[in-house]
Amino acid sequence: MGEKKVIPNRSVVSSVRLRTFFCICLIIAVISGISFVVGVGYARSNRTEPAADYNTRRRVIPLSGVDYTRPEPAHLSHAPVEPLTLPDQKNTSVDQKNISPDQSSPEYKTVRMKVTAYCPCEKCCGKYADGITASGHEIAPGDLFVAADSKYPFGTRISVPGYADGKPVKVLDRGGAIDGRHIDVFFHSHQQALQWGVKYLNVKIRTDTLDIAK
Repeated sequence: MGEKKVIPNRSVVSSVRLRTFFCICLIIAVISGISFVVGVGYARSNRTEPAADYNTRRRVIPLSGVDYTRPEPAHLSHAPVEPLTLPDQKNTSVDQKNISPDQSSPEYKTVRMKVTAYCPCEKCCGKYADGITASGHEIAPGDLFVAADSKYPFGTRISVPGYADGKPVKVLDRGGAIDGRHIDVFFHSHQQALQWGVKYLNVKIRTDTLDIAK
């Protein structure tokens, strides 16, 4: 007698194959998920914070007594620069009355003169001892001026060594004994005038409006 041949059921074979396929897909999905999680964890563990952010978050506490300024290079150091002054520039805001004339100034001429002194008393001024000069100026405390020849207009500035600290004073008066190269400096007391006496000095006279006799 011959052996009986067993023919497998097709439905059973198909079911086994389908289960095997699902198992393989599941294994592949699990392996992929594990690989993704491991890769993300490894990347996070090796990530370093940028240096710029670290520097901005640091709190720097300066040390007392330490100079943190950067020294300027020698080739960039700036020497003091003197302001430029034009030859013809004049400072109109300065009171010229309180400036002693320069010896070399072209606005003044040095003249050798006889210099005496007087005061507003009757001994010095006689009938004109009324406190008003020949120019009409009313004498006030602290006034300093000179009496000069009529060749020097009223308001002419004259600098006399030893009088008014050498500062220029105005011609505001005349005198009967005042002529040529003879001027009288004014004092408020007769004693001061006597102490001055008679001097021969090199005085500086502003020449911009004058015709000084040589």
